[in-house]
Amino acid sequence: MQPLIDNARTFGQRPEEFAGLAEGQSPQVLFITCSDSRVVPALITGARPGELFELRTAGNIVPPYASEHPTSEACTIEYAVEVLGVRDIVVCGHSHCGAVGALVRGDDLDAVPAVRDWLAHATPRPSGTAEDPTVAEGVQSHVLTQLLRLRSYPYIDKKLTDGELALHAWFYEVHTGAVLAHDSAADAFTAL
Repeated sequence: MQPLIDNARTFGQRPEEFAGLAEGQSPQVLFITCSDSRVVPALITGARPGELFELRTAGNIVPPYASEHPTSEACTIEYAVEVLGVRDIVVCGHSHCGAVGALVRGDDLDAVPAVRDWLAHATPRPSGTAEDPTVAEGVQSHVLTQLLRLRSYPYIDKKLTDGELALHAWFYEVHTGAVLAHDSAADAFTAL
């Protein structure tokens, strides 16, 4: 913890670098990814403060659209699209994902009921090989399912139809740093 505290103390000693951020934000991208500490969106993309609007959830799950009882995640997505006017949404899964791995393997999650209930939103269960420690196939199929889930949000569907929004599926390899993007024409994840 001490190195983090030390950095936080010196971070605020450069106010001139951040003064403009007080005027507001206008990110062009909503980046939805896992809460995993090995996935750092700004590091992966090289984004500076104010350039990415981030949503981090266990297993980068996009919950089903529900107007009666919206989730925090749905509120974040709505704000990014309707208020901030992001033009792109990236759903970025990653290798060695504990959440998707648990789903692929069918792990018993009764000891962590909140996690179990949250991961129930990941239906259908991701495909993949339980023996693969990277769970690459499972994560990639899961990311594509989350894009379909986003399309079920009425305001996203409208913006997609109007050409005002684009969706992107990415896969980040934590063990190499490589980023793959889904190519819909080839129906495969390929290097950016």
